[in-house]
Amino acid sequence: MHEYSLIQSLISRAGEEARGHGATRIHSLSIRVGELSGVEPDLLTAAFEIARQGTPCDGAALRLTRIPAVWSCPRCGRVFAAGEVLRCAACAAPAQLSDGADALMLDSIEMEVP
Repeated sequence: MHEYSLIQSLISRAGEEARGHGATRIHSLSIRVGELSGVEPDLLTAAFEIARQGTPCDGAALRLTRIPAVWSCPRCGRVFAAGEVLRCAACAAPAQLSDGADALMLDSIEMEVP
């Protein structure tokens, strides 16, 4: 389950940020998970519930936003619908992933700073 190692890295990074700002507590983490990232949101959430115990994230909420894959033509900019052949009918160019849908991003950390 690679979600657990991802969460451990996320919690570690959040802890570093909290220490750097002199925070006493982390209230929430907001992340974006790309549709093509290979990350299962339910497993990521379950791993967070376990891994946050005894860390600065203990009791913190995990806000997860799923980012859909968006494919487009690099020549004419046409956006492809889900399930469509990934070659532009107008200019025959192969589609490219135009959104960061394969990424896992930490967007924000809400923390308590004295």
